[in-house]
Amino acid sequence: MKRFEDLHCWQEARILVAQIYQKTKLEPMSKDFGLKDQIQRAAISVMANIAEGYHSFSKLESLKFLGYSSRSSSEVCSHLYAALDIGYLTKNEFKELIEQAEKTGRLIRAFIKYKMNK
Repeated sequence: MKRFEDLHCWQEARILVAQIYQKTKLEPMSKDFGLKDQIQRAAISVMANIAEGYHSFSKLESLKFLGYSSRSSSEVCSHLYAALDIGYLTKNEFKELIEQAEKTGRLIRAFIKYKMNK
């Protein structure tokens, strides 16, 4: 792969970002600036840290950024639970978003394992 854009985990992170931003621009979450900001930043961090990890100069540096990305995907999941519990998301909305966040996290962790064994 010659570009981070070719990574499956980055492509799925991009979908996650789009879904999070789509949902957070709607009420009632759009008015909760704290949660909206946190979940958007976490989602963007997933995508950005994959790119940074891809272009790192060492394996250790790459793994560090991929680890940040993996943890950010977990942070997105945690915020989604809060949004569900507060009533900002229906169960179906939550299910769609959590599945995307978990899928992205699994792909990142698989990429980390690949990089560790390379």
